[in-house]
Amino acid sequence: MMNDRRFPWFILIPRIGGITEIYQLEADDRQQLMDESCALAEALMVAFDGHKMNVAALGNMVPQLHIHHVVRQPDDSAWPAPIWGVGAPEAMEPELIEQRMAQLLYHLEVKIPNLVKV
Repeated sequence: MMNDRRFPWFILIPRIGGITEIYQLEADDRQQLMDESCALAEALMVAFDGHKMNVAALGNMVPQLHIHHVVRQPDDSAWPAPIWGVGAPEAMEPELIEQRMAQLLYHLEVKIPNLVKV
């Protein structure tokens, strides 16, 4: 989870070292990534009553493959532009972090059996 109260923003990271791009994954791993990404996106949209889901694999700053999942609302501070480069991150209090994690896990555990919590 990104520590930015402005957006429910979570990152999916395949546990395969040295991969920087989705196409570098083996077909089975790529399918698993897509399945997990879709499950995460759906759980986030339900948990945070999203209007639009932004999914991106930029990798310009951190080369390890990682997929951003950001719940968007028409009244968020960056709408309708992309979130990158708009304003400064606003840190969350520990209670809000715990609340967001609990909201997501509640909906995600239904979508992904054998969920590994890291």
